[in-house]
Amino acid sequence: MPAVARTPRGRWIEAGLEALARGGPDAVRVETLATELGVTKGGFYGYFDGRPALLTEMLDEWERRCTKEVLAQVEAEGGDAAETFRRVGQLSFSEDLHRIDLAVRAWARQDESVATRLRRIDNERMDFLRKVFGTFITDPAEIEARSVLAFGLAIGRHFIVADHPGYTKREAIQLAGEHLLRPALHETTGSLDRCTDEQTDGVNRQSLDTGGSP
Repeated sequence: MPAVARTPRGRWIEAGLEALARGGPDAVRVETLATELGVTKGGFYGYFDGRPALLTEMLDEWERRCTKEVLAQVEAEGGDAAETFRRVGQLSFSEDLHRIDLAVRAWARQDESVATRLRRIDNERMDFLRKVFGTFITDPAEIEARSVLAFGLAIGRHFIVADHPGYTKREAIQLAGEHLLRPALHETTGSLDRCTDEQTDGVNRQSLDTGGSP
């Protein structure tokens, strides 16, 4: 009688990520996953020491799929800042990846170890964005601002439910991304912009002194 093939390790991890995206970490239960996979839970323990080990490998897979692979691919492909930025968007726009990323963020609010890991990955993502914008912008403040806006767009697009007259949601998000790739204003307007910056800084300083808003 031929031996019964075990369910591959990757299928347990994939099922766990799907359960996480659907219902958070509490939904990741060995018995439930085994039922969904149509197997007994005995095979699970041939791969994992227990549920905590599965959760750790799920995070490893999230990190690899949502960040490591994306950044490695775009760096290997090369190209200028605009091409790199657009390619990252194409590779990370998948709803499946986004659902998992949002689920990990929700999980991080409940688990400090997950929060620590998420912070490390987010720092890697922000460093990558700073590097991209730094290839055509010299002002550190503008590099940081554009990096924050790009990152916020990537994470927050899921929560935008507004209509975009004349555009699909995806087209509107792409327009926002293209806007971030425009040349820095102060690098094209020279002294006029520097003067405006000085005036703005003065208003901001006055605002901070008085506790008001600019």
